[in-house]
Amino acid sequence: MPSLVSEIAAAPSEDAAAHFARRLSFETDCWDVHNALSTGAQDFVLLDVRGPALYGERHVPGALNLPHGKMTERKMAEWPDGTLFVVYCAGPHCNGADRAALRLARQGRPVKLMIGGITGWADEGFAFATGVEPGTVRSVGE
Repeated sequence: MPSLVSEIAAAPSEDAAAHFARRLSFETDCWDVHNALSTGAQDFVLLDVRGPALYGERHVPGALNLPHGKMTERKMAEWPDGTLFVVYCAGPHCNGADRAALRLARQGRPVKLMIGGITGWADEGFAFATGVEPGTVRSVGE
């Protein structure tokens, strides 16, 4: 008798490759964002889409605060067409980043969601910044 894992056969390898490649075109993770930020390879704009008060308490260093409701075409015109945006919110229990990604995609903007959000960033043990602008970096436990 097969386990619940193998009861439904795995997809053919070529289907699985297409699925996971497509998934990675929509998402990135905290480690990849941290790596890009810490090595100077940032080729995207990182947006914290939570409200200003939560952003001020702690945010990913270098992230700009832009709640999804304020992502108007006029506001987004501050960046050149083709700019890649990476959005995040509180974590897997929050759909703010999904709403932001949808809004940006509808505006024709390239966008990826940073899976895990603030929760994932903390789980990785990465430092946070505080204040209304990208500022003083502190450890997760502080």
